[in-house]
Amino acid sequence: MAEAIRIIGIDPGLRNSGWGVVETLGNSLRFVASGTVKSDAKLDLASRLKQLYDGLESVLHFYQPFEAAVENTFVNKDATATLKLGQARGIAMVVPARAGLRVAEYAPNAVKKAVIGVGHGDKKQIHMMVRVLMPKATFDSDHAADALAIAICHAHHRTSLAWRMAAE
Repeated sequence: MAEAIRIIGIDPGLRNSGWGVVETLGNSLRFVASGTVKSDAKLDLASRLKQLYDGLESVLHFYQPFEAAVENTFVNKDATATLKLGQARGIAMVVPARAGLRVAEYAPNAVKKAVIGVGHGDKKQIHMMVRVLMPKATFDSDHAADALAIAICHAHHRTSLAWRMAAE
């Protein structure tokens, strides 16, 4: 019998980085945990990035996922905000990579399509479908709900040809 695969989805952000852990076995999904790693806006950028790093590292150490998925960032009108978000995204990618996990990346529209069936939709629709797909799921923030959606997206796409080829 096959074993369940534990996946962590990460919704990167400088103030709040959401995380969600699911297990997938065949077509079934099971909620494991979710939460939000927060940084202190009063601190300098390097200290905030360290807070995100330490928080995500702690989550990975505790839940021991096998694979990771991170949402691609979108470009803001404000270049400085975009750069800071990119740095937070770098943390979201390097923490699982340092733990030996392969990290998949998904565009926001791909996540929405995997969860609600269309590439455009609002957060309420995503949260509702996360609860439909995993009735026991709980989340403390929109970021944690989005992270669960990212993990669900990866669970649906992880058997794709490109992902399997990268594993070999």
